[in-house]
Order: sequence, then structure tokens, then C-alpha cells
Amino acid sequence: MIITPPAIADATGHVAEMYATDVDDDGFVFAHTRAMAVNPEAHEAFLALIKAIVPSIGIRGYEAATLGAARAIGSGHCLLMHGRKTVRAGIVDEDGLSDFARGDDSAFGEAEQVIISYAQRLSTDPASMTDADTQALRDAGYSDRQIVDITLAAAARNYFSRALLALAVPLDEVPGLGPSVSEALRGAASRHSPVGPTADL
Repeated sequence: MIITPPAIADATGHVAEMYATDVDDDGFVFAHTRAMAVNPEAHEAFLALIKAIVPSIGIRGYEAATLGAARAIGSGHCLLMHGRKTVRAGIVDEDGLSDFARGDDSAFGEAEQVIISYAQRLSTDPASMTDADTQALRDAGYSDRQIVDITLAAAARNYFSRALLALAVPLDEVPGLGPSVSEALRGAASRHSPVGPTADL
């Protein structure tokens, strides 16, 4: 990427918190964190949006929307990071996540599969969506608030993932994921990327 993020040694305020979180969790600062640190106010606003979304749909619903959108967009950054979060939360295991990367969503619950499908449609052809798309969420048992928050979760992932792709942010290895599932997620990103396979993916 051609942008120059704040240096780790010079980081203060929210940028220092962003960097410290990565170092504490994984021992280094991810490239996507450094890219977003160029505008820490925007990053804080994104976190506030996510905090407003998650309570109604829970972590399972949020990760389903996030992964569905990330796979449709072709975002290796978000597939790897949220794939790990999904495994650590006990939503699916690595085998189920590998299946998801290959297009098989059956490791997720039926209601979560509906979210994944909805997030994928939102991420690829939102202009043609109708009440039939949201009706599928209602039929799965989601309330009006949850339908809105599922939509916001998928749309927010489009914002974040597409920003990283547009800035050509390098894709780091994500510790804690086995080689086979990491390869599967990278493959999913490469297959679904609007610009096709790249050297980073």
C-alpha cells in the first residue's frame, strides 16, 4: 500500500490502543490495523457502529453476516480475522469453516445460513433486493430490529472490507488458524474477488 501509517513508536491515543490490541493478541500489528490508523476517528466510529449492532443479533448473527459479506466481496483480511473469531467463539470448528470457504454453509445453524445468504446478496446485487429478501429473515424468526441490524452488519463489512481492498492493504498471516483452513479462506477470497486472484491472495 502506498499510504504511510503512523509509526508504532509514535502512536498515541486511539492509534496506540489499536496497535497495543494487536500486539497483545498476536505479537505484531496487522497491516489492516495500520491502514485504518491513518484516520483513528473513523475507526472509532466504526467500532461504535458495531457495538450498536451486535446486542440484538448476538455474536453468531454478527459473524454470519460478516463472513457472508466477506466471502462475497473476496476479502481475505476479513475472512481470516473473522474466521478465527468464529472458531474461537465455538460457532463452527475449522472443518466447518473450511467447508464454508468452499461454499458449503451447513456447519452454521439454519437461521445463520439465511443471514449468510442475505449478506451475500447485499454484497453482490443490492439494487435488485426486494421485500422477499428480508422476508426470508423474518421467516427465520428475526424481528424488525434484528433485520435492520443484520443489514447494517453486512453493509458495515462492505465498507470495511472494500476500503482495505481499495487501499491494496497487504494480507498478513493470522495466527491461530491451521494451514488448511487458512488456505481455504484465502482461496475463497481469490475466487470471489471482483478483480480476480492477486499475488496477496
